[in-house]
Amino acid sequence: MRKAGSSLVRKGQQLSKASLKRSLSTATPPSVKITTLPNKIRVATELTPGHFSSVGLYIDAGSRYEAPESSGVSHFLDRMAFKSTRTRTDAEMSNAVHSLGGQIMCSSSRESIMYQSSHFHTATPEALSLISDTVLNPSFLAEEIEAQRDAAFYEGREISSKPDMILPEILHNVAYGNKGLGNPLLCPEDRINSINEGTLRAAMREWYKPERMVVAGAGMQHELLVELTDKYFSSLKSGPVLPLSQTRTSQLPPHLLSPTSPALNKSLTRAASYLFPNAVSDSVISRDSTYTGGHRFILDTKQEFNHLYVAFEGVGIHDDDIYALATMQVLLGGGGSFSAGGPGKGMYSRLYTHILNHFPQVDHCASFHHIYTDSSLFGLFASFVPASSGIRGGNTPSQILPHLVHQLSLLLYTPIPESELSRAKNQLKSSLMMALESRAVEVEDLGRQVLVHDRKIPVTEMTDKIDVLKPEDIRRVATRVFGPQSGNKPTVVCMGHDETGAWEEVFTKYSVAAP
Repeated sequence: MRKAGSSLVRKGQQLSKASLKRSLSTATPPSVKITTLPNKIRVATELTPGHFSSVGLYIDAGSRYEAPESSGVSHFLDRMAFKSTRTRTDAEMSNAVHSLGGQIMCSSSRESIMYQSSHFHTATPEALSLISDTVLNPSFLAEEIEAQRDAAFYEGREISSKPDMILPEILHNVAYGNKGLGNPLLCPEDRINSINEGTLRAAMREWYKPERMVVAGAGMQHELLVELTDKYFSSLKSGPVLPLSQTRTSQLPPHLLSPTSPALNKSLTRAASYLFPNAVSDSVISRDSTYTGGHRFILDTKQEFNHLYVAFEGVGIHDDDIYALATMQVLLGGGGSFSAGGPGKGMYSRLYTHILNHFPQVDHCASFHHIYTDSSLFGLFASFVPASSGIRGGNTPSQILPHLVHQLSLLLYTPIPESELSRAKNQLKSSLMMALESRAVEVEDLGRQVLVHDRKIPVTEMTDKIDVLKPEDIRRVATRVFGPQSGNKPTVVCMGHDETGAWEEVFTKYSVAAP
């Protein structure tokens, strides 16, 4: 069953009355064209001027779909992109990539795998040829996989040594109980040697199906991209469509159910994620991801700072309350104690004015919001001088945690000034618009939105929804996400010299959440 969208059927096929009605009922911008090929792969273009073109393939895949026996396969598919294929040697592929005169890359995330190129206008056919070749004809030579095993070991060690990179991963792991969205983005060290040609091809058979794919482009004629997609991807055959009961949007937990059913075609742009920073069995395509919450402490006395994260499950990208939650994240704001920012850079946000400007021992304090289709992680983190360091003014996590929880309680129990909310809304709107000035972000945003919603959500639709937010909307959504009656449990992760102590009592004291 297809989602509502504005896709057209190619090669002169007539639109049915139902599909015509569906096309007229959506708000896809006139500059965007979407065509669905006979094998169900979608082609989307946005007509924007510029000196370069961008094209990408976006696949509904990623680490949330991995099972224990396939853990790490997304990471390796990413690393094995643009290596040797059945039609090109590794040297030939490398030469072709460098000859584009642009940038070509592959990236895997929790909910998608993308292959994307930015290049001169005339190089679009070659770029799509390279993408299709690495997707449809990979060789997966044993020596190439072995080389990526070495790289994966090194990458894992490097990221594990950087708290700002590894702690968001641990936070997801704890928040979602090691499943679904809690699966690691990087291949676990004990799985690296288990990844082989068979593992990679099995995952591709499950995930790389045309109905799970979108080819998006900016800077070229729509008809050209349709023709090229038909040329390079028509050999793919579509599989059975999952019933609605098995899709991710049916998995919303009870404590986040809205009093009214949110329309599935409402979204916050994928660009938001740039701004708020992150043999295989049939279970490899499982979409289930249940938030559990929890606590984890990682003792590491070699760390310069203690690091403390507090998070809650927020609403997914289909829920209209996503706009209020994103605005709340900007309102809290924060950053580093030695930020080079100023007015317009978040210096007047709450975490700056309430914490960073008052506690010099806090090196970094900021809010974050990781958005997914059916869930999100919303919260705060702080990095601060440990008391055990002997430096004057050092703190333990048990001393800093109340300050973070207090900031959340203020959103629940105190009025939010209109001027403060207006500033946050303007910052969010400008951030969304400025991000889309990048051609690469623009085409990725188009591809991901069509992949999820079957249409492009105009940025004006998003800014209109942000504009109408009132202080009572922020308090209502705060109550929904971490109010004492929400049923939503916190996720607390701490790394460094000291434990968090009786952390549950802190949430109880401030009447935040249900620990």
